[in-house]
Amino acid sequence: MVKKIDPCTLVLFGASGNLSRVKLMPGLFRLDAAGRLPEHMAILSVGRGDVTREAWQADIKKMLASKFKDGYDQAVFQRFMARQHYHANPPDDADAFNKMKATLSNEQVFPQNLAYFLSVRPTDFAPIVEQLSGVGLLDESQYWRRVLIEKPFGTNLPSAQDLQASITKHLKESQIYRIDHYLGKSALQNIMLTRFANTMFEPLWNNQYIDHVQITNNEILGVGDRTEFYNNTGALRDMVQSHLLQTLALVAMEKPQDLSPESIRAEKIKLLQAIRPLPIKDLAKHAFRAQYSAGRVCVGDGHGENVAGYLDELAKEGVSASVTETYAALKLFIDNPRWQGVPFYVRTAKRMHEGNTAVSIRFKKAPMELVEGQHQNWLTLNIQPRECIKMEIESKIPGLDIATRTLSIDAPQRQTGDESIDSYESLLLNLMEGDPSLYLHISEVEAQWRLIDPIVKAWAEDQSAVHQYPAGSRDPEQSGVIFESTDQFWRYSIELGGDKH
Repeated sequence: MVKKIDPCTLVLFGASGNLSRVKLMPGLFRLDAAGRLPEHMAILSVGRGDVTREAWQADIKKMLASKFKDGYDQAVFQRFMARQHYHANPPDDADAFNKMKATLSNEQVFPQNLAYFLSVRPTDFAPIVEQLSGVGLLDESQYWRRVLIEKPFGTNLPSAQDLQASITKHLKESQIYRIDHYLGKSALQNIMLTRFANTMFEPLWNNQYIDHVQITNNEILGVGDRTEFYNNTGALRDMVQSHLLQTLALVAMEKPQDLSPESIRAEKIKLLQAIRPLPIKDLAKHAFRAQYSAGRVCVGDGHGENVAGYLDELAKEGVSASVTETYAALKLFIDNPRWQGVPFYVRTAKRMHEGNTAVSIRFKKAPMELVEGQHQNWLTLNIQPRECIKMEIESKIPGLDIATRTLSIDAPQRQTGDESIDSYESLLLNLMEGDPSLYLHISEVEAQWRLIDPIVKAWAEDQSAVHQYPAGSRDPEQSGVIFESTDQFWRYSIELGGDKH
């Protein structure tokens, strides 16, 4: 069902930045080509430099040429270019936001429903909101006004609450769209639909039948040119606090009353608030961290490449020591009737043997064990790079003897002819539609930081050497310390029957 979008203006702060060039402008162009942008819609790009509209449109043409190497429809291109405008907003101009107001006041050019996308430094979020409010550009007495804030929303609970206090002086919660681009991924959205649109799953989706759940995000890449950022952030805050806890919420939440944004968010909030805090005095049995050392990784053409270790990369930047984790694994429990006693293992790592994001669910042992060592059933919802649903069941091997083998039922979610939608395209569309269901409510943000902050603090205070794992390897064997039982192991993307070898 296609939702109607009001005529509106998208005001894009940080328009000349990398996110805009790689994701936002190409994404908006694809939405226009698909006929999803309203006819009366303008895009006002805001940057520090003084650039003419013609020069900016020429720059956009380069962005699109870089993204769409096979070309694009010229009629769509002309329509898209007609939407494009530029406004210089130099930081040293005290009157800059009054000038922006004057520009936007031209109702013949700019529809007065305004959506602001703040693709800027986190330290600029609150000042921009305050200045927009100061000139009346957030007033909703006649038209809607929405503000999209890029991740991260704070770096811990106090900073998130401070940011919330600053922006809610000028914005209602309904006007704030906190983005987590992972939630825009089609395969991630499919988790909820797989659960609730199939009768076969919901009766089994509880502690009576499920042994444990694994939520994984592994990358082959290292920290790259983000060394300073990563050393100040770490895997726990970069990935677990946001993307993976949101994935967990979709896997474990109760069925919403309906598909309205309010109902979906309400169930996610309840689930996140039900996650049991980790026991800091016994943290080693619930959380594991490590750093990659020098090793060899597989590159795109299938060949190996020798790469430096994390500490070696830091040393080149003048940092002599660090306990920042590039590998983080947690064991979480949810204190509600459905999930009581079921461990949720959440892990993320860089420089692993494979790059994969998935939810793997292992069911409890079958009521009848026909052969010794019979495998347990698995259900895997793979998010990237391959979008698919995989189910593993035991079946008799034809013949005179009683023996079983694991059959893998592998269904690709993406089929020939399906739309290929980037997560930012989906989220940009939701912003203009006024649908916040894939955006974070402040209660979700706070619940996530409350869980993660004590772990970050404990790890920062423990300055002992962090375990090392060779780049290109699998999970460190020592990470198994967090498993609840000796027969549990890390599940990978390609092994049949959960083979860990």
